[in-house]
Amino acid sequence: MMDTITNARGDDLTRGQLSAVSGCNKETIRYYEKIGIMPEPRRSAGGHRLYGPSEAKRLTFICRSRELGFNLKQVRGLLDMADGEKTNCNDVRELTSGHLSAVQDKISDLKRLERVLTQMVAECVNNAVPDCPIIDALYRA
Repeated sequence: MMDTITNARGDDLTRGQLSAVSGCNKETIRYYEKIGIMPEPRRSAGGHRLYGPSEAKRLTFICRSRELGFNLKQVRGLLDMADGEKTNCNDVRELTSGHLSAVQDKISDLKRLERVLTQMVAECVNNAVPDCPIIDALYRA
């Protein structure tokens, strides 16, 4: 993607063009600017926002972090570490390790949920009877 950061003329990108090349919604880009994880862009003489390679690279970092499930506070922390001159890989690893642990907990919860739902579906004989084992199971604590 970094090779497609400029438009066909080699100029900086508008927000719409940045959205198209990054896959990030225009309103999401605006939100990221509002909360300060994307810098306020330069403006053209006509007042249009202009984005260059560094802004596109930062947006890619943010979007990829979000795809991996990092919340905005964590993304901000990662950006602070990436922007810092004294970036410590151990700090990045610690933050990522904590996120991994949370993801593993969610996977465990989802597997438990899958087992319960599978059991509920298996108990249902799909008959037109007034008593439904799935409904009954939902009433149980």
